[in-house]
Amino acid sequence: MAGFLLRRLLNYLVLIVVATSLAYMLAAAALDPRSNYEGRNPPIPPAVIDARLTELNLNDRTPLTQRYLTWAGDVVRGDFGKSVTGGSVSEDLGRRVGVTLRLITIGLVLGSVAGVSVGAYAAVRQYGAFDRLSTGASFVVLAVPTVVLANILIIAGVWLNGLFGAQIFLVSGEATPGLPGGLPAQVVDRLQHLILPTLSLSLGLVAVYSRYQRNMMLDVLGADFIRTAMAKGLRRRTALIRHALRTALIPAVTYFAFTFGALLVGTTFTEKIFGWHGMGEQLVNSIATNDVNTVAAISCFAALAVLAASLASDVLHAVLDPRVRVGGARR
Repeated sequence: MAGFLLRRLLNYLVLIVVATSLAYMLAAAALDPRSNYEGRNPPIPPAVIDARLTELNLNDRTPLTQRYLTWAGDVVRGDFGKSVTGGSVSEDLGRRVGVTLRLITIGLVLGSVAGVSVGAYAAVRQYGAFDRLSTGASFVVLAVPTVVLANILIIAGVWLNGLFGAQIFLVSGEATPGLPGGLPAQVVDRLQHLILPTLSLSLGLVAVYSRYQRNMMLDVLGADFIRTAMAKGLRRRTALIRHALRTALIPAVTYFAFTFGALLVGTTFTEKIFGWHGMGEQLVNSIATNDVNTVAAISCFAALAVLAASLASDVLHAVLDPRVRVGGARR
């Protein structure tokens, strides 16, 4: 199994280099940092603009290959360069990465676990009331864009706060600055800020995973090995959990890595709407300000995050399917 994971890791590292390099090339070719300095009043001399852009490795009059090699050399040393304002991209993203990872990790775990549970139970109760209700709710959630869903949650949260006469759901920011009461009050405050953004990310995942898992479960419920297990005296519940659910989970864990990448895209809207200062918000800001180095650094972070999710998916796949471990050992 170690050899299998090592080969997968090497493949992923190559993909990260390719994806990050392409992201830099695309950003450097499409964005125009020079426009940040031109058109100002009083006008800035062209020589001063060139000197500033060259200092930031953003001068479009320098060949793209030369800019890329300079940027790649700095990245190898752990430096993602300077932003258009002259600040360190690495330090800025270092402050934001924890915000985004906290939001994504909680949303992913909550959405995938709840989705798999709902889908598996709906398959066991096929055409029952729970199956029909979960199917209808999933289609409604999937039909609503993330932006609209987030705003619906904000309106519902404000309405519930008024109904209960207390601030249960906090709709803006990650925490309340200067909150008195010490650590317990701060933990509760952060949880109150976390509920609505997490729901806006995880509800879509619950809908997708529940549909996916329901279909996978229905495929294995009538399989011979399930009937054989029950014919040997295994209780139905034990056979469903130990054999049917385990087999049906294999395609779901493969889907896990792709979901993580989609969730990163979803955070761009969620962070903007709920006022979280994470990587998604910075990606939107950096594109608006033609910040090539920041766009490339966030793309690198996204590739690394998908790599981590892919490795977790491979580990889960190997745990659930012994053929993967045996096949990896034979090679």
